[in-house]
Amino acid sequence: MTKNRPEFDKITSFDEFNKYYWYREEISQICKSLGLEYRGTKQELNHIIEQYFKGNLIKKSPIKNEKKRVETISLDTPLLECGFSFNAKFREYFSAVTGITPFKFTADMATAWRKVKREKDLSFTIQDMLKVYYGKSDYAKYDNSVCQWNQFLKDFCADKNSYNYSNKLKVASILWKEVRNSENEKIYSKKLLTEYASKIKEYYN
Repeated sequence: MTKNRPEFDKITSFDEFNKYYWYREEISQICKSLGLEYRGTKQELNHIIEQYFKGNLIKKSPIKNEKKRVETISLDTPLLECGFSFNAKFREYFSAVTGITPFKFTADMATAWRKVKREKDLSFTIQDMLKVYYGKSDYAKYDNSVCQWNQFLKDFCADKNSYNYSNKLKVASILWKEVRNSENEKIYSKKLLTEYASKIKEYYN
């Protein structure tokens, strides 16, 4: 795919650049060598290259300086402007605000923080993060269905009754589908084998 692709410095326009396939890492290295911002998604890096050919150089943003911008943290402080991190400093801050000691960051908070960084959301504040902590925000939710399925499969395989099936994974996924779509707890129990015996039988027939 890249056999006839010229070296980047031989390319004279973004249209020409776009004719060839580039891996994200390659574009990142090109940006780095040009002194441009080299972090971000492939789409973001493509935009930087496009701007480069237009004569608009998007320089690497000095993260260290940004972190010093806000020294005093308040509820209205955007996360991206106060060097937010899941560290002791912010754990103490949230502990002071909530009155909960020791304060523990939640999976939803981690998901929200990833979204803030990904979307460069400068409007998301400490107050918004508190709402996520108290479950009063739908900004981002941690998808724990993967963890639930892994536990379900583990418990199913640990049950001696599962030894009767040649394709354990398939049987577990049949049961999981039923449990996942029901209002019952998303956990494995032996009674599921009798409850959904007909569904399992359909697969083996």
